Amino acid sequence: MAKQHDFQVDIDAVGRSNAILTLLETVTLATGMGFAAVARVTKSRWVTCRAVDRISFGLSPGDELEVESTLCHEVRQHDQEIVIDDVHTDPDYVNHHCPARYGFRGYISVPIHLADGSFFGTLCAIDPNPQRVKDDRVLSMFRLFAKMIGEILDADEALSESRNALVQERRLSKVQEQFIAILAHDLRNPVNAVTAGLRLLQRRDLDDRARELVDLMRGSVNRMGLLIENLLDQARSRSGRGIVVERMTTHGLGPALEQIIAELQPTAPDQEIVAHIDVPEAVDCDVSRVCQLFSNLLANAVTHGASNAPIEVDIKASASDFRLSVANSGARIPDDMMPNLFLPFERSNDRPSREGLGLGLFIASEIAKGHGGTLSVTSDDDRTVFTFEMSCGRVAEAEAQVSGT
Repeated sequence: MAKQHDFQVDIDAVGRSNAILTLLETVTLATGMGFAAVARVTKSRWVTCRAVDRISFGLSPGDELEVESTLCHEVRQHDQEIVIDDVHTDPDYVNHHCPARYGFRGYISVPIHLADGSFFGTLCAIDPNPQRVKDDRVLSMFRLFAKMIGEILDADEALSESRNALVQERRLSKVQEQFIAILAHDLRNPVNAVTAGLRLLQRRDLDDRARELVDLMRGSVNRMGLLIENLLDQARSRSGRGIVVERMTTHGLGPALEQIIAELQPTAPDQEIVAHIDVPEAVDCDVSRVCQLFSNLLANAVTHGASNAPIEVDIKASASDFRLSVANSGARIPDDMMPNLFLPFERSNDRPSREGLGLGLFIASEIAKGHGGTLSVTSDDDRTVFTFEMSCGRVAEAEAQVSGT
């Protein structure tokens, strides 16, 4: 089935093409014809799309002729080219109304087809004097140029469709980002309310079973809070604001990381978390962001790690470097997933029902970059290890300056 083309869009597409203008100029130079044009021809309209006029014929892009007064009308009807060296000696057109009306003797018109076979219009040329256009070389040139014009129009349409699709995709993406940001922001209040209620419950005299349930609920609420923060960070990142990292020298990173383990352990009471945290030095970092990174990695290990093997955490800080790793046993990460592992909304296809939005590793990676560090992963049949490393050079420099004064 032939495509339905917007008439004005078709005309504008030809008018924008410098290549088509070059072809028309070549036609006039090669044949001696004074006027050459690409015309959009339908059953009811003949419109100039692009023209080269050396005889003051008087047609500019957008100008129309009565379609039935043109020979292009017959070209469209019969889908055949018309070639006339001299109207006065041509037995078929010597008495035709068209040459007499428009005052030409030499004429050629070749149909232009699009890739789907539909008729677009004609490549035509006229001259008030006789011209030798019934020549194989001239006809071959016109046919080739008509084919090229059809290809140019198809390419322009494909580009236009691609641009429209991109505009639509960007619009939908913006709406989705706004929805995610609003949803995450509005979820904060009920989550904060539940957190406050759990704190009040913990202050009461509870039996062991009730206390265990409260701990589990608090762990789940903390997990919800982390997901909300990840959603907000994703929205900020997509809007161009990025993830804000505010580094400062602190001695409180170790206890903060221990607190993350304490909050996450209730969500996986049957899975042991073995941690070695050695942070005696002051660390130059954004504590809340490093804790968010650690929480994401730890939650990922809880979700995807084998339940019968411990999760191993190793964190060490020195005057010059900081290193944090989280290791879990379980199935290795497939090789084809590795390149996209730190992209947003990427999840393993073999675990479609498991929790998470696929944002945790992306946010962790962005936090690592914000600290000038790296987040890497290794995975084999025995275990998977995520490692965050960054330089603490600024702390060392600051301490050296203090000791030198």
